[in-house]
Amino acid sequence: MTRVYTVQIHNRQTHTRQTVQIPEDRYILAAAESQGVNLPFACRNGACTALPRFRVLSGEIHQPEAMGLSPKLRESGYALLCVSYARSDLQVETQDEDEVYELQFGRYFGKGKVRRGLPLDEE
Repeated sequence: MTRVYTVQIHNRQTHTRQTVQIPEDRYILAAAESQGVNLPFACRNGACTALPRFRVLSGEIHQPEAMGLSPKLRESGYALLCVSYARSDLQVETQDEDEVYELQFGRYFGKGKVRRGLPLDEE
């Protein structure tokens, strides 16, 4: 039997809070959208690096396909909900895109620290 978790989403940009029920075997983004919740995303594949715009405030997720998210940001609770599965009840909130971009890439670009490709696994 598939477990279903309660996910509370705080969208800081629109000042809204929504609660959805997410089965453990569905991506959080797709399941939330099927319940009428619009969330920010870019490529839906976990690889675009454009919008790791969610931070998990409480609970546990599993995001094995989140290639566009550095290990450091994962450890800090950031998530790509397009390729994340709930593993418990969750509280998540949107983050500012510019702030997350700076955390992921800002210390590299324009500072001569990029040796090749994107600096996601160099940490």
